[in-house]
Amino acid sequence: MIDTNHTYYTVNNLTAEAALQELIKGNDRYVLDHVEHPHEGAQHRVELSRAQHPFAIVLGCADSRVVPELIFDQGVGDLFVLRVAGHIADDAVIASIEYAVEHLGTRLLVVLGHERCGAVMAAIEHIFSEGKLNSLIRYIEPAVKVGQGLKGDVLSNTVRAHINLMVQTIQTTTPILSHEVGNGTLKVVPAYYRLATGKVDFLPQLDEA
Repeated sequence: MIDTNHTYYTVNNLTAEAALQELIKGNDRYVLDHVEHPHEGAQHRVELSRAQHPFAIVLGCADSRVVPELIFDQGVGDLFVLRVAGHIADDAVIASIEYAVEHLGTRLLVVLGHERCGAVMAAIEHIFSEGKLNSLIRYIEPAVKVGQGLKGDVLSNTVRAHINLMVQTIQTTTPILSHEVGNGTLKVVPAYYRLATGKVDFLPQLDEA
């Protein structure tokens, strides 16, 4: 059943678990083609001009087919989105996450990988260039070793392994993020997006795997 009572949340009244449920409901609407396109009106823009209160951070891939605001059926100001090829948690991305956590009070972070990721494929196939692509591939190479050691599709296994490694990187980054995770004030969730169906699979936490 589609929830038609979609409301605008602020960090003051939305816990990490409630934020996760909001993303799940939004993705269900997207998969069923019942999207609401919330929070796109002129009045909402005026309200947001005073302050932003995104209820979730999403670290995703720069792939043009993986757009968090669409996938989760959210509007302007709902998500704090960081997109880079291969959903890499480098220093710039970590700094942006710290900003959202410390200054905006956001309590949920989703690391969103996806099937048939080109950056991960490049790492598996050892495709290097004279440009900066190599700097991304180096972040993914540890996951390649994990993916190649598992049964099943190497690319899918590697994407999932890389998602979890980025989650681990974020959770253990000192001093800010590791402290927030340890206090239970920041929840980091791994997720995997299926291109054709639009479905987001929320993966087991590292300590639950």
